[in-house]
Amino acid sequence: MKFRVERDALAEAVAWTAKSLPNRPSVPVLAGVMLRVTDSNLQVSGFDYEVSSQVTVEVQGDADGAALVSGRLLAEITKALPAKPVDIAAVGAHLELVCGSARFTLPTMPVEDYPALPEMPESAGTVDAAAFAAAVAQVAVAAGRDETLPMMTGVRIELSGSTLAMLATDRYRLALREMEWNPDDPEISLNALVPARTLHDTAKALGPLGGQVTMALSQGGAGEGMIGFSGGTRRTTSRLLDGANYPPVRSLFPANHNAEARVPVSTLIEVVKRVALVAERTTPVLLSFSADGLVVEAGGTEEARASEAMEATFSGDPLTIGFNPQYLIDGLANLGAQYAQLAFVDAFKPAVISPAGEDGEVIPGYRYLIMPIRVSR
Repeated sequence: MKFRVERDALAEAVAWTAKSLPNRPSVPVLAGVMLRVTDSNLQVSGFDYEVSSQVTVEVQGDADGAALVSGRLLAEITKALPAKPVDIAAVGAHLELVCGSARFTLPTMPVEDYPALPEMPESAGTVDAAAFAAAVAQVAVAAGRDETLPMMTGVRIELSGSTLAMLATDRYRLALREMEWNPDDPEISLNALVPARTLHDTAKALGPLGGQVTMALSQGGAGEGMIGFSGGTRRTTSRLLDGANYPPVRSLFPANHNAEARVPVSTLIEVVKRVALVAERTTPVLLSFSADGLVVEAGGTEEARASEAMEATFSGDPLTIGFNPQYLIDGLANLGAQYAQLAFVDAFKPAVISPAGEDGEVIPGYRYLIMPIRVSR
């Protein structure tokens, strides 16, 4: 194998592929990226039996072939190379990489020991890449991080006709995003539970490419299904989580509310960040709403306290409610709107945050539910 490639194209391809490689692979070859040159096309691939990534790059190919090399090491090297064409050649049990006056020799692993990448499942439809990336970011923030509860670490994708819905919850908050997409089958009705981290990384990588993302889906037994995404020259597949017993979380959204507030998003985020400086990790920030506006306050150890008032439009009986400050900031930061509408039943029931326009009208499509923290005052 021998080829020449642009440094930026190589660095980007290797970085994206290496990102999904396992930190502690079950077998050494899974820590590698596969470089395979065929007809002046370089395929950079990674696979850990759960997630596969593959990107195709145009190169000046001198000799076809394949080499398997440490993904993380190659990513670090390609990122640090000077902005010049890169010459790569497989020589015996090594990979030689030359860029300008920089030269690296890396050990390779046996290509024949590397598992075959899974085939892409059957296409289910397409969705706008930029809109999909923005929607995934809004939802994935609410997914759980506790691997002992694998179901909560996923994003539930619900495909129903031309509507694509995504849900995620860690039991303390819940994010729901609904959007239009282009199904191959107008009557489609499918659900899939996708690992949130994989979905987020994939959407983040495919979004800037523009155009359409093709979503491919195959359903197997419990936890055996697979989902695939492709856009531009990139494709990735992931095994699905077992979502057979995913709780009916949509029912957590209250049917009606007794009070609502409209607040400028950027101001409230800044105020919560400032006030939360005195709060302990488990201490909530208190939001006190009245006709006069909003007061945000928090107390910490040794009588450290902070409070700040800000403008807010509020209707309903005066209300004081406590939230985890980071969960509140996460919800606000992902609204994608200048204003937020906060809807309340009472101080002990979940609140719902929605994006709102300057006219106060709620912008449909995204809702972020957050559980309050009971506080005694």
